Amino acid sequence: MTESKAMVLGCQGRTLSREEVRFYRGECPWGFILFARNISETEQIRDLVAEMRDCVGRDDAPVFIDQEGGRVQRIRPPLAPNYPAGAALGALWQDDHDEGERAAWLLARLHAFDLRRYGITVDCLPVLDVPVDGASDAIGSRAYGNRPEIVAALGRATADGLMAGGVLPVMKHMPGHGRALADTHFELPTVTASLGELQRHDFAPFRELADLPIGMTAHVVFSAIDPVNPATTSGKVIDQVIRGEIGFDGLLISDDTSMKALSGDFPSKAAAILAAGCDIVLHCNGDMGEMAGIASRTRGLEGTSLERAKRALVRISDQDAADEAEVRAEFASYFEATAVA
Repeated sequence: MTESKAMVLGCQGRTLSREEVRFYRGECPWGFILFARNISETEQIRDLVAEMRDCVGRDDAPVFIDQEGGRVQRIRPPLAPNYPAGAALGALWQDDHDEGERAAWLLARLHAFDLRRYGITVDCLPVLDVPVDGASDAIGSRAYGNRPEIVAALGRATADGLMAGGVLPVMKHMPGHGRALADTHFELPTVTASLGELQRHDFAPFRELADLPIGMTAHVVFSAIDPVNPATTSGKVIDQVIRGEIGFDGLLISDDTSMKALSGDFPSKAAAILAAGCDIVLHCNGDMGEMAGIASRTRGLEGTSLERAKRALVRISDQDAADEAEVRAEFASYFEATAVA
């Protein structure tokens, strides 16, 4: 079996092309990520996931997806219900903390039911960003609320619900995307808040959930820490804040390298991400030329990064004994319109 490289890659369609199969077999990414373009029906998703794993010769190769609810939800009816965004959970929490947290757990447990039936084992959730007034809508209603305590409470319930169903959570976007005034899909934002304010507000939910197995970085510059490099490629932010201030020792994956916030060619992006201290490079759009550039500068998964990856995969457990129909019925008592497939 070929050594896994420290990267997670996407593909372009609903089946793998011969070129993609050859590339994945030769480059052996640690894992894969799916988007709506890769989704059509049940057996197709299962076959695609199985083919990806066959390419790298590992039945446990993690397959990621962004299945949040609201506008960021890759699998939709009839394959999975349309679920509410994080802000709806936050509104419920403000009326009743216990009910809000229960609803968040139930929603995450439903995500796990939905994903595991297709062989998908990692959900890029919870969103732990805490928006401020005037920030870009890139986060918007995806956030649980505008106070750290709301975000931390619902983020914890969400992570617990996913793991109860055998799906790994990925908290994002470390150390915080909530102040970004621009959408990192298109440009690089700079946050000018003081370190003290960042510690009190932006970093707080990540600090509360620092025990989670996987985290994703933000393509955001924090001028109080590193005025030049975004968190994804900043050794200062990763070492001093993510690993230090926040205390996260799990597997750290970059946000998507094909987003416009990161400058440079793809080999340079991959090298900078790994040099800064990320464990895994993420590339999502399936463009073969871009993926080849990423692979050219991505090393084998080894040392501390390999140990973190192993620790994360160990936490994919068998599903608990929850009954899916009962979970859906209870969730429907909170969000009836969205709880029916």
